[in-house]
Amino acid sequence: MASPRWSAGSTPAADTEVSMDQFDGVEVFTATMHKDRALLGEKITLWLRSHGVIVVDKVVSQSSDSEFHCLTITLFYKRAA
Repeated sequence: MASPRWSAGSTPAADTEVSMDQFDGVEVFTATMHKDRALLGEKITLWLRSHGVIVVDKVVSQSSDSEFHCLTITLFYKRAA
């Protein structure tokens, strides 16, 4: 079965089947403030290095209201052998 591929802000199609054996865990990184958004990549890199996992998929989304912009990066991973 192919790994699901969703674009930012999208959801899987009704006929997309997602199997739990495609990943072992999910980690969600989010930032609202400008400085935190600018440092989000570094935060994710440090987390990846310290946890030794293999990213098998990702979803990047952004939401906004009249005052704030929230960036969310969701990583689906497998534990390294």
